[in-house]
Amino acid sequence: MSRTALLLMDFQQAIVARVPGTVVSRAADARAAAREAGVPVFHIGLQLRPGHVDVHPRNKLFGSLPADVYTPDDPGTAFAAELTPADGDTVVHKNRVSAFAGNDLRQLLAARDITRLVLAGIATSGIVLSTALQAVDLDYAVTVLSDACADADPALHTTLLDSVLARRGEVTTVDAWRAALARTAHTG
Repeated sequence: MSRTALLLMDFQQAIVARVPGTVVSRAADARAAAREAGVPVFHIGLQLRPGHVDVHPRNKLFGSLPADVYTPDDPGTAFAAELTPADGDTVVHKNRVSAFAGNDLRQLLAARDITRLVLAGIATSGIVLSTALQAVDLDYAVTVLSDACADADPALHTTLLDSVLARRGEVTTVDAWRAALARTAHTG
């Protein structure tokens, strides 16, 4: 699994507050499994420049946001307490939906010779979908942790996992991924 990385995406306080359920605890379980197996952990978060000078007014998603949110000074931009980055974790900020947007994520992954991305995040219809599609186009193998992802629309979440993401990579649960990590560790 040394060529695998876990991407914990948009688990920021302002975003986590909008999604019910156990997604944060499942993401924390995935992070623990990654650390136990020596899999690098990347925390991906949305961060815009003060005044949102990096957002075009035609951008329907970000153009309508108040200019003081998702900036370095916004407390809602901080990662959820259960997923605070630890020593050895890598933090990457993005300025659009995909984890690859406006940053050096590709370079950081290439420097570690990462070939498989394991994705957990909020929302399934946002960062998870955008990142998975771009990652596949960039020739990464992709695994999506279904119970460490959430969406405000549960039916859309299920459809994306079953009908879109499963066609482009692997969709599994945190527990199944942990078991696969353990099997790999025992077989060398």
